[in-house]
Formats: sequence, structure tokens, C-alpha cells
Amino acid sequence: MPVSAAAGRRLVALTIAGTDSGGGAGVAADLKTFEAHGVWGTCAVTAVTAQNTLGLQAWEPVRPELVRAQIESVVKDIGVSAAKTGMLGSFELVEAVADAVRDFRVQPLVVDPVMFSSHGDELLAGDALETLWLQLLPRATVLVPNMDEAGALAGFPVGDRGTMEEAGRVLSGVGPQVIFITGGHLPDADHSPDLLVANGTMTWIDGARIPARHTHGTGCVLSAAICAELARGMDPADACIAAKRFVGRAIAAGEAVGGLGAGVGPVDPGWGGLAG
Repeated sequence: MPVSAAAGRRLVALTIAGTDSGGGAGVAADLKTFEAHGVWGTCAVTAVTAQNTLGLQAWEPVRPELVRAQIESVVKDIGVSAAKTGMLGSFELVEAVADAVRDFRVQPLVVDPVMFSSHGDELLAGDALETLWLQLLPRATVLVPNMDEAGALAGFPVGDRGTMEEAGRVLSGVGPQVIFITGGHLPDADHSPDLLVANGTMTWIDGARIPARHTHGTGCVLSAAICAELARGMDPADACIAAKRFVGRAIAAGEAVGGLGAGVGPVDPGWGGLAG
């Protein structure tokens, strides 16, 4: 049940993701990003983690039936203008979320195929990849993988611009309207190029690389910003470009305050009030 500004009601975004007890990623980062865009944030929690700037210490999944109930609860009462997925953890959860997205007609949908934390901890079981590919990716309006995730989904290593483009071709055939592969780990000292695949066209979206140590949560903030822009009615490709700019400012803001904790601190999606 989409909700529009024309109906005179608050725009609503839904995040379907895990928690981060340190507040830098997952549901916490998504809700902060929604708020920064002037969109009401709702959530369906898929997993509870114990993590901080040093890494992930423990996590447990939420029962698939409860995840579905959370999505249904939000959609049937409040309504959803756009949604995003983050950490799903297992094939049972991927299947439950894909079924709920279909049954409750949750669109537009951003899929962030979270497989590892920024510290390298595994957040998606290997047996969930096929379910993700077959059941969730075809329902995505925008798919936002990093290079490692794009490689895992496409079935070959992705480490340069050529393999990013090849992965874009493979993934665009699965169903997402737009693919946005982030290239932050490319060996480029000065630039941070991301690959946008939309309407059969590949476009490199370049940007200056921000020298930063505190980058925890960048993927979550990026996908949440795309989701918020979709809720506000922006074209999916334009939403990716706007979200990239937003994340750049969030990285700079997180670095400016010196970072939280003793490890890799979070970016700050609340860098400047409402995003324009």
C-alpha cells in the first residue's frame, strides 16, 4: 500500500535488516538516514547483533514468521512508500522476506545484499545465495552490491572496472531495474567510481575519494538514502547519484568528529539536517 505526498500523508520508508548495537550500521543507520531525508522510518528486524567499532561479537536471527509479521504490521496500517533490505542472514529469512514483499506488494524495493560486515564478518549463509538470486533480486527496483557482493552474485571475482561491468551485465539480466555497484575498493588513490547500470546503459559515477578511517555503515547509509529518495518519488538512477553525494558528506562528517570507539567508527548520516 504505497503512500504518496499527494495523499496528504507522511512518506514512509521500511528497512528490513539487522540491528547494530553500536548504532553505525543496519537498522540504526537506516532510520537515521530516513530521518535526514524527511521520511518516516519503520523497520522489520531480521537479526540482533552484538557489535561495535572493533567488529561483530555475536548475532542471532529473528524467526522468519516474526519478520513477516513485522512487515505485514507496517504495510497494513501505516503503509510503505519504499523499502530496503539489508542483513538477512539465512535462506529461510531471504525466502520469508521475498514472500512478504510479493504478498504485500512492497514496492519500490532496494536490495542491499549484505554478505559481510565492514570488519569481514560473515552475515549471510552461503546456502542463501541461490534463494537471494531466484526470489529476491527479481523483485528489486535497485540492487546495491559492493564489489565482493557483486562477484559472489555473478559467480566470478570482481576487482576492476572490467569485471564490474561484466557483473553489471549478468545482474541486470536477473530483474532489477537498476544496478549500482560501488567501487570504493578499487585500487584508485584519488577517485571512488561506482557503476550505474540503468535502461541497458552503463555509466560510471565518479567522485573524489575521501581519505577516511571511519567508514562503518557506508553501505547501509547508501542503500537507505536510495530508498528514501525513491519514497520521495525520485527516479531510481537519479536516486543512486543523490545517495552517493549524501554518503560522501556522511563519511566526511564521521571523520570530522574523530570517530566513535577504538576501531573503525561510523559515518554520520545526520551530517546536516534534511537532505536537499
